[in-house]
Amino acid sequence: MPPNGATIVPHGTIPARSGVAFPVGRGQSVRIINTHGSQVVDFFAFSSSDPLEYLSMQHTRASLNRITPKVGDTLTSSKRRPMLTITEDTTPGVHDTLIAACDPWRYQELGVEGWHASCAENLEKALAEKGIQIGFTPSPFNLFMNIPVKADGSLSFEEPVTSPEEYIEMRAEMDLLVACSACPQDVLKINNRL
Repeated sequence: MPPNGATIVPHGTIPARSGVAFPVGRGQSVRIINTHGSQVVDFFAFSSSDPLEYLSMQHTRASLNRITPKVGDTLTSSKRRPMLTITEDTTPGVHDTLIAACDPWRYQELGVEGWHASCAENLEKALAEKGIQIGFTPSPFNLFMNIPVKADGSLSFEEPVTSPEEYIEMRAEMDLLVACSACPQDVLKINNRL
């Protein structure tokens, strides 16, 4: 059971290369389990009362004064309000706040010809199923994504360091609509090329 008697919102498995959206009430917790240990999940959250107030990695980094949040840290919205607090993380704590969600243009940049599933499209579809259209893709909290920052400031895209069944759990600090995308990236090694 989560701390403070909070309840975990049941949802189920995110289908491969797809996205889902679901409500999480204030005080409830959401637990994202990496069932295979090698799947990145693009995590988004929106205020239930105003979907243009969204989980913001830029504002979170400024608030925390660090790149990667850890247990006890509160993630903030685009209006600098508390949205989610990390209450538990059984992974090594390697998550990403820098990389944008994959989209059709990213796959073109990587040399993919034709259509390729993407987290941006997964988010758009998941929100549309809830009757919401926002017209842009916020930068996600990339759960389980391993993007080391080197001493010279460069980045590298590496395989996840998560083991099967490890998870991160977050408590909602306001009523939210959460969206998750099982990242379909299979060009770079961030999902072990799954």
